[in-house]
Amino acid sequence: MSKVRNGGGGNPGVAMRIGGVCPGGDGFAPSALGTREHWDAVYERELHTFQEYGDTGEIWFGEESMNRLIRWMQKYKIPLDASVLDIGTGNGVFLVELVEDFLNLSTKLSGFHVCIDKGTFDAISLNPDNAIEKRKQYVKSLSGVLKVKGFFLITSCNWTKEELLNEFSEGFELFEELPTPKFSFGGRSGNSVAALVFQKM
Repeated sequence: MSKVRNGGGGNPGVAMRIGGVCPGGDGFAPSALGTREHWDAVYERELHTFQEYGDTGEIWFGEESMNRLIRWMQKYKIPLDASVLDIGTGNGVFLVELVEDFLNLSTKLSGFHVCIDKGTFDAISLNPDNAIEKRKQYVKSLSGVLKVKGFFLITSCNWTKEELLNEFSEGFELFEELPTPKFSFGGRSGNSVAALVFQKM
């Protein structure tokens, strides 16, 4: 069966896969979206736009996606003093200067109760330079920074629930699937994004 993914939410340059066959051999075609240089240029442009016009930029996957994660944290009474790592930080312009490279972490970064990813794993999956190895390093880094029994919340437009379960099968278990918008096309229904909560074992 062929799969076509589109991230929705107005995200620019979202990757698409058809039938899982792409030049990268892992189901994703290499793309500039997977490079740090691309995102540095995007954030520089967004910073300029913010400074000139006061526009804070796009909320990745839309405001509802952000609210979905906040509601989940409130539902499970994640304490206000819990340590939370926002992997990638999106266009949190100031934070970009403070956060480490997640694929090359120092040992100082650890002990988080909650880690959140809205699109960073997607971007890493598109890296033209050995994306498969970079995904494995991402999982290893995540395991290193998250406390045992800590939660990992991921929103993805490139991966299905089943694929994410496979990618994070070592050391993590599915805690909950969060509801996301549905769509129908060509007689089939699906979700525009996958939003899952994993717990570190």
